[in-house]
Amino acid sequence: MKTRNVALCPTLAATEATSQYRGWCKGNDPEPERVSQKKRSFRLALEVGVTICMGGDAGVFAHGDNARELELLVDYGMKPDEALRAATATNADVFGLADRLGRIRPGLLADVLVVEGNPVQTITAIRRVRLVLKGGMIVFKKP
Repeated sequence: MKTRNVALCPTLAATEATSQYRGWCKGNDPEPERVSQKKRSFRLALEVGVTICMGGDAGVFAHGDNARELELLVDYGMKPDEALRAATATNADVFGLADRLGRIRPGLLADVLVVEGNPVQTITAIRRVRLVLKGGMIVFKKP
C-alpha cells in the first residue's frame, strides 16, 4: 500500500461493532481475533507510513456515532491530530477533493465543528459539540 500510494480506510468501529453484536463485551471479555488482527494491521500500516483516511461504515453501528471511529484511530495508535487530519484533509486528498474541501482556507467549502475542549489533546472532546457551521451558516448551536 505504501509503495503504490494506496490509502487505508480501516473502519475500526465496524469491526468492533460487529464483534459486540456477536456478544463481545469490550473491557470485560478477551479481545476477539478479528479485533486483534485489525489492531495489528492498522499499527503496521502506521509504522510503514501508509496513508490513513477515515471512514466509519455508519450503519453497522448507529448513525451519529461516527466519533467512535476517531476515538478508535487514537486508541489503536494514531495521535489525535493525525486522526482529525485523516477525517478532513487526508480524506479530501484521497478522494481528489482537496481543491474544494478538507481544509479551512478562502475559497474552499468550510463546514466547521466547534467542540468543548481540545480534541488534539483529548479526542473524546469531539463528542461535546457546541456549534456546527455548514456553508457559513449556523446549523446547530447548543444552548
